[in-house]
Amino acid sequence: MIVIGVTGSIGMGKSTTARLFAAHGAVLHDADAVVHALYRGAAVPRVAERFPDAILDDTVDRGRLSNLLAADPNGLAALEAIVHPMVQAVEAERMEAARREGRAMFVVDVPLLLETGAERRVDVVVVASAPAEIQAARVLERPGMTPARLEAILARQMPDAEKRRRAHFIVDTGGSKEAAAHAVADIVRALAAKAAT
Repeated sequence: MIVIGVTGSIGMGKSTTARLFAAHGAVLHDADAVVHALYRGAAVPRVAERFPDAILDDTVDRGRLSNLLAADPNGLAALEAIVHPMVQAVEAERMEAARREGRAMFVVDVPLLLETGAERRVDVVVVASAPAEIQAARVLERPGMTPARLEAILARQMPDAEKRRRAHFIVDTGGSKEAAAHAVADIVRALAAKAAT
């Protein structure tokens, strides 16, 4: 089984790209979705110890947490120390289940794959990328997003050019969805051919 890490900066179409691999039969592990689930369950007590004001109705309120992190220079590292091992444990369980099922591809959809060193857990890195102006237009359409907030997010992420340099494959998401789908299909064929040799 080949493990594919799909990543990309905010607004680059990372999750859409990961779903395109799933359409080819890959098992999809969406780290963001796992975090959402953990914020409603297993992570709540641990996050509450460090960020008690982030808890609302027995869940981690992402808006409150975001505001607390903005005011706490050590907050993000503390949060990552709590959440990342939990996400990785779920990933490992799902990966092992996929191996037992004999699945050919397992896709890990992780926003900060390269920033956190998670690329060591995958065989291939795929970066979703689009021109900066398309990225900004997409992100600024999101509720509550401002240019200043976008700049703050980008400052925490590895530059797109560096991600592209470190990728095994790049999917250009700046054009049509059909073009991105063709690019993913080409990658799947290339990986299948390599696995067959």
